[in-house]
Amino acid sequence: MTLTWISKPFTDLTLRELHDALQLRAEVFIVEQNCAFQDIDGQDAAAHHLLGITPEGQLAAYARLFAAGQCYEQVSIGRVVVSPAFRRYGLGKELMRTAIAHCEQLFGAQPIKIGAQQYLTKFYQGFGFEQQGEMYLEDGIPHIYMLRA
Repeated sequence: MTLTWISKPFTDLTLRELHDALQLRAEVFIVEQNCAFQDIDGQDAAAHHLLGITPEGQLAAYARLFAAGQCYEQVSIGRVVVSPAFRRYGLGKELMRTAIAHCEQLFGAQPIKIGAQQYLTKFYQGFGFEQQGEMYLEDGIPHIYMLRA
């Protein structure tokens, strides 16, 4: 599946892009994972938003990218999500490769920190991330901090 990747600061997002991103995040992080939490956390305005768009114009994959000091001391990637309708095409791997590349283009070659759901540890290790510290609960879901040097 071929996606068009777009990375934009919050102020450049169209209303449709913002709507689709928030809808996808709610679909997966709130409904699918059955987790009541405040997804709109006040950090969207500081992020670059990475959108993977299908040829038909559907949002298939999404992540937020942050400069060092905005979310953590390091550059960071968050809200990594692939639409349930587009899973099993390897888009999670493509999304992470693209997110890392866009972080390097936007912020230079720097360490990248993530707060990952613990069950995805091996997935992120495949991109050079290493566990930092112990498991912690975020909204009732086990997470770990991971760093890519």
